[in-house]
Amino acid sequence: MRRQLGSAAGARFAQTLLAAAAGVAVVSFLVSCASVDRVVVRPPDIPGASFVGNAACADCHSNLVQQFPLSPHARVHFEGASLAGQTSCEACHGPGSLHMASGGGRQNIINPGKDPVACLACHKDIEMEFRLSSHHPVLEGKMNCVQCHDPHGRDIMKTAGGLAMARVNQQCAACHQEQSKPHVFEHEALREGCTVCHRPHGTVGAKLLLERDANLCLKCHAQTPGPGAAGDIYIGKVAHGAYLRQGTCWSAGCHSAVHGSNLNPRLRY
Repeated sequence: MRRQLGSAAGARFAQTLLAAAAGVAVVSFLVSCASVDRVVVRPPDIPGASFVGNAACADCHSNLVQQFPLSPHARVHFEGASLAGQTSCEACHGPGSLHMASGGGRQNIINPGKDPVACLACHKDIEMEFRLSSHHPVLEGKMNCVQCHDPHGRDIMKTAGGLAMARVNQQCAACHQEQSKPHVFEHEALREGCTVCHRPHGTVGAKLLLERDANLCLKCHAQTPGPGAAGDIYIGKVAHGAYLRQGTCWSAGCHSAVHGSNLNPRLRY
C-alpha cells in the first residue's frame, strides 16, 4: 500500500514539474518574441518555390497592390529574403515563383482566406482566443479571417469592399442580421459597436460575452444606493437588488431583447 501511495505521489510530482516546465517555456517564448530587436516572421513554405518580390505580384494583382502600401501588413518583412524590403506579399502567401510559372493559378500559393494558418503564425494571441470555450469557428474551418478583416486595405478592422465610413457593426451585421437590424427602441450600446459586450474571437463566457453575469450591464448602467433602503441597488430610479439576485439582466425575465425592441422601451419582447 505504501509503495502504491508513494508511486502515485511521485507521478503527481512529476506531472507538476512537467506543467511548470511547460509554463516556463511558454513565458520564455513570449518574452523573447516581445523583447527581440529583429524581425522573426517566417513565411509559409512552398517546396521548390523562391521569392519574386512585390513588383512581380503587381503585374496581375494591381487592384490589391494600389491600396496595399497603406495596410499594416505592408510592413511585414522577414530575415534572409533575397529581395530585402520587397517581400510583404510573400510573407503571408509564401514564395511565388511556382505560382507565376503556372500562370497564376490557385496552386502553389497560400491563401489565408481559405486557411488561417498564415494569419495565426503572427497572431498567436488570437489563436489562443479561438481555443476558448465560446469562439467563432475559424479553427474548425467554418469561417476565415477575411470575412471580418481586410488584409490588404488601410483599415484592417473592416471587411473588404465596404465604404470608407462603414458603420461600426458592418462586419457583424453580415451574418448577425437579426441582432443588428434597426429597432424602434434601440440599445444605445450598439452605437459604440458589438465589441462593447462581445469579444469576437473567443471568451470563456457564453455567446462571446465579455462578462457572464450582470456585471456586463453594470459597466454602463450606473448603480446608486437607494435612500432609506440599505443594501439595495437602484438603476434608473428603480430598485434592482431583487432582480440582480435572480440572474443576469437578460435572463431574469426583464431585458431579454438586449439588441433592441420594437415593442418596449425597456428592451422587452
